[in-house]
Amino acid sequence: MLGLKHIDVITVFVEELERTKSFYCEVFGIPVVYEDSHSAVFNFGNMSINLLAASEARELIDPAAVAVREAGTRFQLTIRVEDVDAVCSDLYERGVALLNGPMNRPWGVRTASFVDPGGHIWEVAQELTQ
Repeated sequence: MLGLKHIDVITVFVEELERTKSFYCEVFGIPVVYEDSHSAVFNFGNMSINLLAASEARELIDPAAVAVREAGTRFQLTIRVEDVDAVCSDLYERGVALLNGPMNRPWGVRTASFVDPGGHIWEVAQELTQ
């Protein structure tokens, strides 16, 4: 694709913008870099996550439909970390329940997953040394 560089922003639709924004500030420990009444953007270093109020998403994706949280998950966001177990301990201290893990995967990584208030699944992953 001509001009392709890298993924810059992923926009996720959320029903409770303020609650989800607070969750990101608390759990990831990063500040909001931009916000308005319908969105909040967080910079993860190599890309940004834009939390967009689901009520505003239709304009962005029309004529596609905005799925409700209960419809299920179609993607997972992964953050590489040095120590999955230490991150899981920190998540527990912040009141975040794990969806699964920590566990060693056959493809050489240790992972654990959790869900944000918007229903988006996040995974922390650590490369295992052989």
